Amino acid sequence: MAFRLSNNVIGALNLVTLLLSAPILGGGIWMATRGDGGECDRHLSSPAIALGAILMAVSLAGLVGACCRVTWLLWVYLLAMFALIVALLGFTAFAFAVTNRGAGEAVSGRGYREYRLGDYSTWLRRHVGSSKNWDKIRSCLAGADVCRSLQDRNETWAQFVADDLSPVQSGCCKPPTSCNFTYGGGTRWGKTARLSSADPDCDEWSNDADEVCYGCRSCKAGVVAALKRDWKRVAIVNVVFLAFIVVVYSVGCCAFKNSRRDSVHRRSGGWKQAGYA
Repeated sequence: MAFRLSNNVIGALNLVTLLLSAPILGGGIWMATRGDGGECDRHLSSPAIALGAILMAVSLAGLVGACCRVTWLLWVYLLAMFALIVALLGFTAFAFAVTNRGAGEAVSGRGYREYRLGDYSTWLRRHVGSSKNWDKIRSCLAGADVCRSLQDRNETWAQFVADDLSPVQSGCCKPPTSCNFTYGGGTRWGKTARLSSADPDCDEWSNDADEVCYGCRSCKAGVVAALKRDWKRVAIVNVVFLAFIVVVYSVGCCAFKNSRRDSVHRRSGGWKQAGYA
């Protein structure tokens, strides 16, 4: 009775995890294809896709093992679940550690925030700012036309400053406010005389739609801010997901123990019947 109950419960729980794996897999694909610049860093979307695929395979193994009483498959399932728990725990701790610093700075009279690279964790800055990674991210930003929505708008100055820009749009698609450039509509800005101590990003700004501020530190900061936002969300979801996975793993251990006990009982019963005969 205990064996049947444990297997029924683990079968039901693995059906739930199997259903959960679909949105995780879909979310990873969405993060890899969305158009706000976040898709240009694969260090979150790729693990999400891998997690969704692995969770789907592990859930199927647990479902088949529990429903069909396949002891060896339950053993493989428990090993895979334990490895998954350890990996998720490590990733969650790391994600919280690298996202505990940094936030956008409010700009007086603006609806958007601006971002400074030095405000964020060392690992995120190095990860995004390294020549190898940034060249790929910069090329991806240009290819993804992350500034297209601003270029296509026909907004007045009052409308533009009221916009709630994404971190990537704020950092890459306009010059820093400190440059005091004149707004010309879309992503067009007129350069004016400024102090020599002004933000070096002012020299990087270009009205060329393929360049804009992709070479600016503020652009790197915007990408880091978007990455931090996504990792923080995933870390919070992971805490809840980990609690659920631990419950599933615990029930799986009970099902495995009962499965072995049932197998021994059946063999013992068979031997007794054979001796009696």
